[in-house]
Amino acid sequence: MSEQKETSKRVTPPAFSKYLIGGASGMGATMCVQPLDLVKNRMQIAGAGSGKKEYRNSFHCIQTVVKREGPLALYQGISAALLRQATYTTGRLGMYTYLNEEYRTRFDRAPNVVASMVMGMIAGASGAFIGTPAEVALIRMTSDGRLPMEERRNYKNVGNALARITREEGVAALWRGCLPTVGRAMVVNMTQLASYSQFKSYFRTGPLQMEEGIKLHFFASMLSGLLTTITSMPLDIAKTRIQNMKMVDGKAEYKGTMDVLLRVARHEGIFSLWKGFTPYYFRLGPHTVLTFILMEQLNGVFNKYVLGTEKRGSGI
Repeated sequence: MSEQKETSKRVTPPAFSKYLIGGASGMGATMCVQPLDLVKNRMQIAGAGSGKKEYRNSFHCIQTVVKREGPLALYQGISAALLRQATYTTGRLGMYTYLNEEYRTRFDRAPNVVASMVMGMIAGASGAFIGTPAEVALIRMTSDGRLPMEERRNYKNVGNALARITREEGVAALWRGCLPTVGRAMVVNMTQLASYSQFKSYFRTGPLQMEEGIKLHFFASMLSGLLTTITSMPLDIAKTRIQNMKMVDGKAEYKGTMDVLLRVARHEGIFSLWKGFTPYYFRLGPHTVLTFILMEQLNGVFNKYVLGTEKRGSGI
């Protein structure tokens, strides 16, 4: 009996491991998709207020950035992107994995769709709040190169960005756009994490009978990323524009999320709420795939070499 208790105790992952593995997975994925994130941000900000079409498409945006600013400009803001993953993704994936495993332990079954959505919303809101300062820095750093020289902020790195924002605009400016950021994160995580769990369960137990592994994780991630892109893009545009806005004569450019959405729809057309869909999906899709695959693999390694069990996967 004591041996059984000892074994059970030995194979129980410590809570902190979920957060560390989640953050490491997100940071690894970000190193691969950062150029697409920059393109997405540039396209969402382009035409703000005037409706002027600055880029014909994603490829034209990439071509313009490389021509005007050089190839390395595609990784502009990478320090802020990594800090964002270290805060936001660490929080959301760690929290979701923890809640998911608690549910399985308490009810002895996998979470249903509603439970997965609720856990995703809680995880998303938690991660978004602590990740907002890095998000503000990221939006500004990736957008800086499109401004005239005299209007650029010229942050040296994420530390310099956070310090200058605090000094020049006050601590509260670090959480500018927090509400749409949290709202977007709740929608993203409700859709992304819940749908990933459900797609994975369907592919494994449904007609396809897929085995646990990279193939299963890939297909579940890509479908999850597509659904997430469709549902979250309007809120992402609102978040991006609010966090990048400047004060004009002491007044904010936008009053809030609804003001952004209504003005974009009125001045730029309703479909502009999905402006940058291609880079958004081709950033979110691979990022989702890479994040989940890295997380599944890191959890497998942790379970095998640290906990001494052959249990595979993340528990999601």
